[in-house]
Amino acid sequence: MAGTIPLSMTQQLDEFGAPLVGGHLYLIQAGTTSTPQNGFQDSALTLPLPNPIILDASGRLPQFFLADGAIKIRLTDVNGVEKLVADGLIVTGASSGGGGGSPVDPTTILTTGDLKHVYGIGVVAGFVRCNARTIGSATSGATERANADTQALFNFLWNGDPNLAVSTGRGASSAADWAANKTIALPDLRGRALAGLDDMGNIAAGNLTATYFGSAATVLGVVGGTQSKILTTPNLPPYTPAGSVASSVVNFAGAWLVTDGVVFPISGGGSNPRPQGQSTPAISSSFTGTPAPGQISAPLSVVSPMMLISIYIKL
Repeated sequence: MAGTIPLSMTQQLDEFGAPLVGGHLYLIQAGTTSTPQNGFQDSALTLPLPNPIILDASGRLPQFFLADGAIKIRLTDVNGVEKLVADGLIVTGASSGGGGGSPVDPTTILTTGDLKHVYGIGVVAGFVRCNARTIGSATSGATERANADTQALFNFLWNGDPNLAVSTGRGASSAADWAANKTIALPDLRGRALAGLDDMGNIAAGNLTATYFGSAATVLGVVGGTQSKILTTPNLPPYTPAGSVASSVVNFAGAWLVTDGVVFPISGGGSNPRPQGQSTPAISSSFTGTPAPGQISAPLSVVSPMMLISIYIKL
């Protein structure tokens, strides 16, 4: 699954025959303009090298290994002046040489910015966690990983998501900010599930809208949703109580009415009783009581069943 190209362990010279001291070798996906492809220190492809690889004081490249397939390279001097560009170089090695092994399609290999789900919580070689911490150069003070091998991901995130924070603010380019030893924040997937952008190059589907998602669902890296919701009156279904009150005629003939300590004999029983000497009904009714106490609305869980793992992004 691994091999190399003839540049490994070679000394590179400039057009005057002088060693290309401090030169840069960029490893790029074949057929692309500048999409980085990782090189590794070991044939198991577990120890990533920085990209670009820096030539030593004698202009020599270190030994490096690549995934089977094809690759593009660009060689520059220490000032970035291009010396060599070659595309479609075949990676040769034990698994892709004359032994009959078939080359691996490079499009099937994880590349910078790809995500990997791991049932674990520790550090994984060649990846960093999507935990909102930062990456940058060895002297950047980055909190998740401060190392030269983060440059490809630094450039990828800087150019892909303008909303990711760069320490002291964004400069003219990702290359300028990397050279200034700035850091960039990683995507924050802590406690979050992933969903596709509502448009993804098409018109918005309307499956996620700002009304309910809480944010514009066509912006890369935007977050929305909530784990709980408090029901308010507008969230309740409409309900109008309906009913009737039954009544009946009560015969008060021969009874007595006591009001304010005075006793009156009642005449004119039936449905229109009145105290003697009164021409209008003197009896009325009313209802007093205490309504059922209201409740304080407690948050309602809206979290779907899930299992938690760690999510990593490729350097």
